[in-house]
Amino acid sequence: MALDSMDRRILNVLQKNGRMSNADLSERVNLSPSACHRRVQRLEAEGYIRNYVAMVDPRKIGLATTVFVEITLSGQADELLEAFEREVARVPEVLECHLMAGKSDYILKVVAEDTEDFARIHRQKLARLPGVLGMQSSFALRTVFKTTALPV
Repeated sequence: MALDSMDRRILNVLQKNGRMSNADLSERVNLSPSACHRRVQRLEAEGYIRNYVAMVDPRKIGLATTVFVEITLSGQADELLEAFEREVARVPEVLECHLMAGKSDYILKVVAEDTEDFARIHRQKLARLPGVLGMQSSFALRTVFKTTALPV
């Protein structure tokens, strides 16, 4: 199904406030509550809306350090890539993992309490992942902006 302009308006509003009531959402997008509810249900059923989540402030829970880690593997065999991906998904401090084109095989977004905590994560978890040949870590000094809203 193709998205029309009303679907896009609904997605834009929900990406900014997923807890908005259907009544408030229907008012914001200028649609009747029942029609709005049907559209949201369809967007959910068709996978456009995958989840509703709470965005937790990492600083408030003691995870103020963000590190981007470039990973180089020892090979490119499917079995090695699959083993790496399966195991990296089990590391709770890894928020994102992307298979890359270029000099690195993967880039990870990792959160930690501080540099000492990251050193522990690096040593005890990341370095032990299957096939890791090398790692290059870059510490974020400050988050300028962050969004999860896609341009729909």
